[in-house]
Amino acid sequence: MVLVTGADGFIGSHLVEALVNSGEKVKAFVYYNSFNNWGWLENSRVKNEIEVFAGDIRDPNGVRNAVRGVNTIYHLAALIAIPFSYHSPDSYVDTNIKGTLNILNAAKDFNTSRVIVTSTSEVYGSAKYVPIDEKHPLQGQSPYSATKIGADKLAESYFKSFELPVSIARPFNTYGPRQSARAVIPTIITQLLSGATKIKLGSLEPTRDFNFVRDTVSGLIAIATNHSTIGQEVNIATGKEISIKQLATELINQINPEAVIVNDFNRTRPTNSEVDRLLGCNKKILQLTNWQPQFTFEQGIAQTIEWFKHNLSHYKPDIYNI
Repeated sequence: MVLVTGADGFIGSHLVEALVNSGEKVKAFVYYNSFNNWGWLENSRVKNEIEVFAGDIRDPNGVRNAVRGVNTIYHLAALIAIPFSYHSPDSYVDTNIKGTLNILNAAKDFNTSRVIVTSTSEVYGSAKYVPIDEKHPLQGQSPYSATKIGADKLAESYFKSFELPVSIARPFNTYGPRQSARAVIPTIITQLLSGATKIKLGSLEPTRDFNFVRDTVSGLIAIATNHSTIGQEVNIATGKEISIKQLATELINQINPEAVIVNDFNRTRPTNSEVDRLLGCNKKILQLTNWQPQFTFEQGIAQTIEWFKHNLSHYKPDIYNI
């Protein structure tokens, strides 16, 4: 059996569906709430084919119960919004670092066969060289990225100290259907689809390497199913970059060419916290696995826009989601 933490979230729900479609028995770890809501799995076509475990990644007892009896763990549960980490850093330490520690300890105690800890390209900070490979220095430019660095280093230590068969998967910016409103692509699309003609954005100069969510999911599975990735940090990246301004201009042209970009200071990161450039090197994943990105940026954006057209009611475009 496979355990997916953060299964109710954006990438996690897509991963659950891909695993079920490949024939895996899946235990989906979702965040406990009194509404018994399973997040994006609520309306998933595989909802009745999975075992749902409602818990809190911060609680070691619940995590142990979830891990018992599984062979592979995909650990995605995390707090990810960078602006929110500026004023609530304690919650990021508890969730991202202690939550990962709980997974690692349980996996060690139950001799779990494979553990995939999901990192982020934000741990690299602003590029000191490009393309960014796995040897690039780690830079904690936000409380969020600092906690993800901490989680990565804990995973590394459990491999070196206890021979835990862990891999660190490091996706660059993932986008697609179901993504949180706090991310730049949903921010732009939802404003445009709601009829806004003044699209509020923060910094326009930073560049990002965007992965369509289904490519990120296939990358996670490729890393988990390849023995050579044990003890390794592995980027999931396209090797291509686009600036936020270029991105916004393209989306405006596709949805409403009459719209214009306006700067919203509230959406701008502190100067030394902004990550100016992210362009990933994917040589390692190409060498160690059979992974190849299957979607061009144009294909991914088209699918993303189409999904948001039918699901705009899930979002509040007029409110800045930090």
